[in-house]
Amino acid sequence: MNKVQAALELRKALQLFLSTMDADTQAEDMLAVASVFPAYETGKAYKAKDVFRYGENSVGDPQLYQVLQDHTSAAEWTPDTATSLYKAIGVTESGYPEWVQPLGASDAYNTGDIVSYNGNLYQSTIDGNVWAPDAYPAGWTAYTGG
Repeated sequence: MNKVQAALELRKALQLFLSTMDADTQAEDMLAVASVFPAYETGKAYKAKDVFRYGENSVGDPQLYQVLQDHTSAAEWTPDTATSLYKAIGVTESGYPEWVQPLGASDAYNTGDIVSYNGNLYQSTIDGNVWAPDAYPAGWTAYTGG
């Protein structure tokens, strides 16, 4: 078996495993590997609770969405606009991403990034920020908007 075929099969195996996860209780784990989820497709029959990636969140990470009702996707019903069909995962109602533990420098928060953490908004004051606001308060400042 060649390496490309093996990589494609591993990706499919990961996607099958990820499809068993619950977005309500395991969102942080799902967001940590968001790029592995399948990309959104138009003309695809989706079932309630399916999860896929579409676009990016405000800090440049892939945005995950959960399907709310069975349907076949259409170009005019994009995940970012059809709120009766899709729910963004890891985003507050006001549109801020939920804080997720970065895996390293490649997905760390940078100066100016705003996240929701334990119900409060924080803005990173440093680049390469991999710490939670309560673990390293000097790397964050409370954010009130505007």
